[in-house]
Amino acid sequence: MSRETSQSGPHWRRVMAALANHDARRAYAQIVLGVQDSPAGLSGRRRDRAVAALLEAGLVERNAGDELHASESIFRDLLTQQPKRQAKTGVARFMRLGRIDRYPANQAERRELLAWIAGDAFRQGEELTERQVNERLLAYTDDVVLLRRYLVDFGVLDRTPSGSSYFLRQEG
Repeated sequence: MSRETSQSGPHWRRVMAALANHDARRAYAQIVLGVQDSPAGLSGRRRDRAVAALLEAGLVERNAGDELHASESIFRDLLTQQPKRQAKTGVARFMRLGRIDRYPANQAERRELLAWIAGDAFRQGEELTERQVNERLLAYTDDVVLLRRYLVDFGVLDRTPSGSSYFLRQEG
């Protein structure tokens, strides 16, 4: 069974792995620029390994004269591949790139999202100033005032009567 059986054409992981390799990346740059003598100034096995990685990834091809040239279609082919999208579950449905994309309308789901954020951003026993809370919440949203208000209103985060510090509500 070949590596290509699950998906036809080039695979983005092989392309990225090849480009992550310093020697292969230098060789690829020179091939793209049309420099045919010993790509990247490499010799021997290092050159052979770099070229083999580029060939396997589909970044370069050999023409009829056995010369290396950059594939004309590799990036277009990669862009046309449609990865299987897995349905997001739990709080991930409301996040995008680790930040809040939208708040759930359902109150139970909103509480779940807020509890997850609080558990990720704060530790039991920590007492933080409003500024420290805001700094941590910036990782999740630009509107830290709204998120902080939700955390307090939903009883996930408590604050001292003076409002000078915040802490996670004790569970139980």
